[in-house]
Amino acid sequence: MSVVVSKSSPVTTTIKLSSFDKGLERMPAAALLVFEHLIHETTETIKRALSQALVHYYPFAGRMVAGADGDDAGHIHCSGEGAVFVAASASCAVEEVIASDHSPASRSKALREDLAVRYPGESCGPADPLLVVQVTEFSCGGFVLGVAWNHAVADGAGMAQFLQAIGELARGLPSPSVAPVRRDDSLPSLPAVVPIDKLLSLDPFDDLAYLDFTVPSSAIRRIRTSAAASAASHAPFSTPSAPSCGGAAPGTRAVMSDPEAPAVLFFSANERRHVGAKQGYYGNCVTAQLVTEKSGAVAGGDVVELAKKIRDAKET
Repeated sequence: MSVVVSKSSPVTTTIKLSSFDKGLERMPAAALLVFEHLIHETTETIKRALSQALVHYYPFAGRMVAGADGDDAGHIHCSGEGAVFVAASASCAVEEVIASDHSPASRSKALREDLAVRYPGESCGPADPLLVVQVTEFSCGGFVLGVAWNHAVADGAGMAQFLQAIGELARGLPSPSVAPVRRDDSLPSLPAVVPIDKLLSLDPFDDLAYLDFTVPSSAIRRIRTSAAASAASHAPFSTPSAPSCGGAAPGTRAVMSDPEAPAVLFFSANERRHVGAKQGYYGNCVTAQLVTEKSGAVAGGDVVELAKKIRDAKET
């Protein structure tokens, strides 16, 4: 079942894309949230909460208008056309979604690909909804909330804030605990993305190996515990820093042929605190960061020191 969920109160306005948003108008993003137990009337409760959340986060119910080539007029048209809501069911256990088998032919991988609606051609068009929410109920009693959205509307932190609002409204709160802000004209212009230039300058670029990896929560806790027990001068490590270095070391060991060759970690950093974004801002506010180290140092070095390098890169 697929329906369009519109916001309750019409607001017609436009929101100009910031320098952080530009270039993302056609880029889709997606996230899956897995829950082991159903809530009361799961699908209807989430659908109702989504409709309520769109009153506060009304840009998600609009459409994207891209500027012409060389034009600076790209914007979100808050037309109230609505977001898409999809209800689905699966006759299997939710554990299959989180199975560790990532091979192309695995059932768990195929199942995960059906848990969020994908944009045609993996690209967002001007007529496409800015938000698609899918709830899949499993026979075991669990459910998965799959979300796909136009990346120009929100980054990962912004989407997390929006999903938190849906959860709060589903639990009966009268309004989200964080008042959302989408327009923030005080944001600075985004400078040229220097880390990408550095990445492209590596020689030979074709020899870089691209890896996806999964870091268990137990490994993240172990890394953070080790960091906390190290020198007192170390500032606290964020949760993203731990999985970054947790995957970098084994990944580098798997492909390393020359310990002197560069090992490159390319990641996004939340810049809200550094650029003075308003409280509750959910638009894009990330920059690309790059950490480069010798392969031998990454593969056999101290994981806490590697985490420190990642943290320092995020702070600069």
